[in-house]
Amino acid sequence: MPTLAPTLSPVTTPPRPTPRVRPAAAASTLDLPAVSFFGRTLDEYGRFFALDPSALRGRAVLDVAAGPSSFTAEARRRGVDAVAVDPLYDRPHAELAARVRDDYARMFEQIREKRRLFRFKTFPTFDAAETDRRAAAARFLADYEGNGRHGRYVRASLPLLPFLDGAFDLVLCAHLLFIYATRFDFAWHVTACAELARVSHGEVRIHPLVGPGGKPYAELDRLRGELGALGITTEVRKVNYEFFVGSSSMLVLNPQTT
Repeated sequence: MPTLAPTLSPVTTPPRPTPRVRPAAAASTLDLPAVSFFGRTLDEYGRFFALDPSALRGRAVLDVAAGPSSFTAEARRRGVDAVAVDPLYDRPHAELAARVRDDYARMFEQIREKRRLFRFKTFPTFDAAETDRRAAAARFLADYEGNGRHGRYVRASLPLLPFLDGAFDLVLCAHLLFIYATRFDFAWHVTACAELARVSHGEVRIHPLVGPGGKPYAELDRLRGELGALGITTEVRKVNYEFFVGSSSMLVLNPQTT
């Protein structure tokens, strides 16, 4: 189990910070008034992060902004030393279950109303997507209830993670950076990416690379330049996945380690 950094004070930032908000066209974009508590399964992680779960056995993996994803619960059953972080992980089980209920209802209503923003290839139907996402939340809630205080679910949020430098073999971050580009500004994205790289001595994988309207993140090249100046190499890789329109790539960070 990776060690928490002893020099960091407890996280005191409010859950789901909301930096500068920019206007968005409601008809052609997801309405994301706050960061949604919305989860995915290990199988879906395997698709959009191009992961082979069997190759992760015995490795330390961090899932950042994990929400009610079941990746950590499922990966641990396969021998992966998985840890998840989210700013809501100090909340009681009943409160998280209520948050799942409310956020899932809102997100699935949007998927129904804004179907042009989704590609039904990974999931053949809307019902299949909903069933899979609800299964993820159910597995998460069951694991959180039994293991939420045993170090695998840590309350934390970007851009500050309470772990030592290079604590993890692999760091994952899905559906936070870029997709909330109308909420988090460019400087926040640079700082967040640098922090993800700090706690990894292997790769960092970030997905997707589009904003809430399904268009590529406009500042990606500039971001990669800023990270390069910090000694972090970057690569865009295609993945065999697309549910939200344009979500067929991930950004891979490789921090320089000594």
